[in-house]
Amino acid sequence: MQKVPGYVFLAFAAVASVFPLYFMVVSATNTSNEVLASKLLPGTHLLENFQTLVGAQPLGTALWYSAIIAVGTTVLALAVTSIAGYGFEVFHTKAKDRFMALLLLAIMIPFAATMIPLFRMFADLGLVNSWIAVVLPAISTPFLVLLFRQASRSFPHEVIEAARIDGLKELQIFLRIYLPTMRPTFAAAAVITFMTAWNNFLWPKVVLVNNDVQTLPMLLTNIQAGYVTDYGMLMLAVLIASLPAMVVFLALQKSFAEGITGAIK
Repeated sequence: MQKVPGYVFLAFAAVASVFPLYFMVVSATNTSNEVLASKLLPGTHLLENFQTLVGAQPLGTALWYSAIIAVGTTVLALAVTSIAGYGFEVFHTKAKDRFMALLLLAIMIPFAATMIPLFRMFADLGLVNSWIAVVLPAISTPFLVLLFRQASRSFPHEVIEAARIDGLKELQIFLRIYLPTMRPTFAAAAVITFMTAWNNFLWPKVVLVNNDVQTLPMLLTNIQAGYVTDYGMLMLAVLIASLPAMVVFLALQKSFAEGITGAIK
């Protein structure tokens, strides 16, 4: 009986957490007026909302650009930050500790302070309005470098020494030994990077100046920019934009928890 209040609280917390997702799914099947009336039962306008969305907005193009940016950012970020974290720990020196401290200070600098210099730099390079300008600033973040560095501390250095004695080079050690052992950390970093890149709005909105090149978060903003908003269509667009991030997180949920726990230890 002593556990009943705790379970009751957890049940209410679970319902409160799941309800926004439920309302989004249900609203995607209703008309705009039914959404405004807070109808909580599924409707019959899902296909109509989808046809309106496809006819009003370039959904396929937005999905394509979002996928390119999210996948490209994730792959490049994992490659760069994992090698950096490995190097910081395996080739440990006091100078690297001081440089790591400088990298951590970069976390405290708000993105708004660096946004204008970044835009001018990419404008000078002729990369404005391209997915490369969105991907490059995100492939090396201090947080991911710290994540891999902390995870590398639990990696047995004796294995590295034995591999070196057997004649393996550093790149071979990284690919054949380090990478398979650190799969949970890679999964955690992949989830964080993919979700951040997929949901990123501010920087793509700044650097992708042409409406023909837009991501899903930008498309959602365009739907709300008119005089009259079709909330059924908007909720369907939000649902479509949320699905890839949810699928990635659910697929890597167990490895994500193991990777975060291992990095903290």
